[in-house]
Formats: sequence, C-alpha cells, structure tokens
Amino acid sequence: MGENSGAKCYQQLACTPASVSIELSHAHKVQEAFECYDDDGRAKRTGTLWTASAHIVTAVIGSGVLSLAWAIAQLGWVAGPVVMLLFSFVTYYTSTLLADCYRFGDPIAGKRNYNYTDAVHAYLGGLKVKLCGFIQYANLFGVAVGYTIASSISMMAIKRSNCFHKRGHENPCRASSNPYMIMFGIAEIFLSQIPDFDQIWWLSIVAAVMSFTYSSIGLALGIVQVIANKGFKGSLTGISIGAVSPTQKIWRSLQALGDIAFAYSFSLILIEIQDTIKAPPPSEAKVMKKASVVSIAVTTFFYMLCGCMGYAAFGDGAPGNLLTGFGFYNPYWLLDIANAAIVIHLFGAYQVFCQPLFAFVEKWAVRTWPDSAFITKEVAVPLTPTKRYRLSLFRLVWRSAFVVLTTVISMLLPFFNDVVALLGALGFWPLTVYFPVEMYIVQKRIPRWSLRWVCLQMLSLGCLVITIAAAVGSVAGIATDLKVYQPFKSSS
Repeated sequence: MGENSGAKCYQQLACTPASVSIELSHAHKVQEAFECYDDDGRAKRTGTLWTASAHIVTAVIGSGVLSLAWAIAQLGWVAGPVVMLLFSFVTYYTSTLLADCYRFGDPIAGKRNYNYTDAVHAYLGGLKVKLCGFIQYANLFGVAVGYTIASSISMMAIKRSNCFHKRGHENPCRASSNPYMIMFGIAEIFLSQIPDFDQIWWLSIVAAVMSFTYSSIGLALGIVQVIANKGFKGSLTGISIGAVSPTQKIWRSLQALGDIAFAYSFSLILIEIQDTIKAPPPSEAKVMKKASVVSIAVTTFFYMLCGCMGYAAFGDGAPGNLLTGFGFYNPYWLLDIANAAIVIHLFGAYQVFCQPLFAFVEKWAVRTWPDSAFITKEVAVPLTPTKRYRLSLFRLVWRSAFVVLTTVISMLLPFFNDVVALLGALGFWPLTVYFPVEMYIVQKRIPRWSLRWVCLQMLSLGCLVITIAAAVGSVAGIATDLKVYQPFKSSS
C-alpha cells in the first residue's frame, strides 16, 4: 500500500500540468495532501509491525548473543538464566512505556517526537535533555566501536578457521584484526551515505535473517557438542573460586551483567524505529508494543538456547565469543558461514544504530549554518533513468570521518567482551529504564508517592545498582587487558 500511494503521489506531483493543477479544487488538494503526507507534513510513513520487528531484531540480536555463554559461565545455571529473563522483562516493560511517549499529548493526533531526545525534551525538558542527548549519542558511538571490533573478530576467525583446518589445531595461526577493521570501515563509509533511517528497512531485514542464521548455527554446534560430551557441563554457581581468584570471580560476575544488558540494548533507537510506522489506525504505540513483544520474545528464546547450550557444551571454560573463541573447530566451513553471517548482520546493525546520530548532527549543522552551501546543498546523481541519489558533500565528509574515527578507536581497544559489557552497563539504566520511567510518570500524571510511582522508582533504583556494578566490573576487565595488550600486534 505504501509503495502504491508513494507512486501515485509521485505521478500526481510530477505529471499534472501546471494549468490543471492551479484549477484543482480545495477538496482535491486536501485529499492529495492526505494521500502523500502524514499529519506532520512529512512523506507518508510505510512501516509495519514486521518492518519494526525487523529493525528491533537487527538492533537486539547482535554480537551480544555470542558472549552469553561466557556470561552464564560466570553466573551459573541458576543465576544466569534468571538474570537473562529479568533483563528481557525489564526491557520489554520499559519499551512499552517509551512507546507511549512517541506522541506528546493525544496518542493518536498528538505532536510526534522524531527521536529519543525529542521525547525527553517534550516530557522532561531542562538539563535532562542535554544529559539524555549526551548519553544516547555517546552510547551510539560506543556501539559503533563495539560492532567494528566484533566484525573484525569474525572476519579474522574465518581466516584462522581455515588455517586450523589446513595446519592443525596446534598451530597458533596468528592474525591481526586491523586489516579487517579497515575493510569493515570502508564498507560502512559507503553504507553510511544512505540518507535516512526509513530507507534502510531492506538492510535491516537482511541483517535480521543473518542474525538468525549465525544464532542457529551456534545453537546447533552447542547441541552437537553436548551430545559428544554425553551430558551437560557447568555448575549451579558458575566458574568456581580456585579456577579464578575471589576478586576475579566478583569482577567477572559483574561484567557478565553488562554483557547481558548489552544484549538487550535497543531502547535508545526505539523512538526512531517507531517514527517509521505508518499513521493510525492502529496507533503507532500499539504497533510498536506488538513489535516489542514479538522481537523480545524471539530474541530471548534464542538467547536462552544459545547461551545455555554454549555453557552446557563448554562449562566453565566457555569462550568469550562462542563462534570465534574456537571452542569449535569443525565443521570449519559451517563456522565460516556463521562468521560471515555475523559480519553481514553487523553491516546492517551499524547503520541501524548510527543513523540517528548522523541525523542529529546534520540537523544541528543545518540550524547552525543555514546559509552554508557546503552543508545544505545536494547534488542529484542519476542512478537509473527514474531514480536519483541526493549527494550531500557535508554528509559525505562528516559520515566518512565518523566511520574512520570509530575504526581507529576499535584498532586501539579490541577487547570484545569488556567493551560490550561497558557499553551495556553505561546505556542500560539511563536509556532503558530511567528516562522511559520519568517520561511515563509525566505523561500519565502519576501522583508522587502513590503505589504506582513508588513501584516505578524502585524498578529504576534497582536497575541503577545493577548498572553501577556492571560498569565497575567492565572497567576492571579493561584495566586488566591493557596491562598485557600491545596495539597493532597480531593475536593468537
């Protein structure tokens, strides 16, 4: 329907003669505008439950799934699955609160908030807007770094997997991740020139398919390993003291919380995803809540299977990255397919997370320098006889510089588990819990000290404690890694 109406609008606007257009009745003009534009004057949105779910799955089932076996190994068979279910419930609940904040006032006809920061500005205002914007965009920048690291590790794993197959498992098969980070960065420079978030729906669908592909392969390999072991490995309390020191046990357990939190981090782009959904009825909030149910239920199911089967296969020795830590060596070609799927998925996930940051900077630049041709001018580049690409020199330079910067930082700090845990910790409480809770309280006018208000504040406080603990554990892990790390060296 969206494509047909879009084509119809194009034909009406491009093909109607000027003399006839001037004579159109007022009612006809109103009808034409209704068919071509939404209530905010922007081109009609065409997103559905399934495209929104694809965006969420692309954002959620990312590289985080690969560290879950390690995270459960730190917590054990009891705490590991319980913590995972807890994070899934909290993420779902707060995403429903946030979905109600897409429109300010009336849920059907109220003013739209185009991004997370707009929603905070509409409901909370003041210093909280600047604080939210800083946390959100710093987190998006960090996710870009984390995904660059993860992609290079998977590309490097393909090379090492083939090396192990040819030379044997005892060969160190050393390789540097830097060339692969550069390759990923070059690809993202091209993909980042896609102008708008709404235009990457196809990339999200491809990425979502890839995420299920490598998750399923990891799950299948875990099941095969469990069968080969003739039983489940692991313990009720996780890795035991003795295998690690008491201090390491604490740091690792806290870091595991950060890994699991990162695996559910999508709230920071939920409003942007909701802004792609077509206008009511039904309301965008209802569609988004259904999309959240579908995507979080599916991802939690995969997470539980992949994390638990990985732990069952390797026990306390579960690798930090299930498909690249070489707990598995064979079949090597299946590992190569899984790691290739990870790379393709991360191409899309990088854009899903970075497009809101790109849009924010570009809108700020237009407001600040409205008369600058470098910033505002676009050049039409013909792609086909009927399609043209709007090339912006500022977009080309700024987005390319952003990708280069994230690539360089990734080359300096290639610690997958620690970086993932730190990102999860820093983004979870403020973006997934605190701001959605505070906005919901304002929107629903919940009285202070009422039972509902107290329950929401207790939820927020509990998640704050978890965030602080996970951040401390992650920083401790990075500090430990830096003691022995040498930049730009090959790893084994």
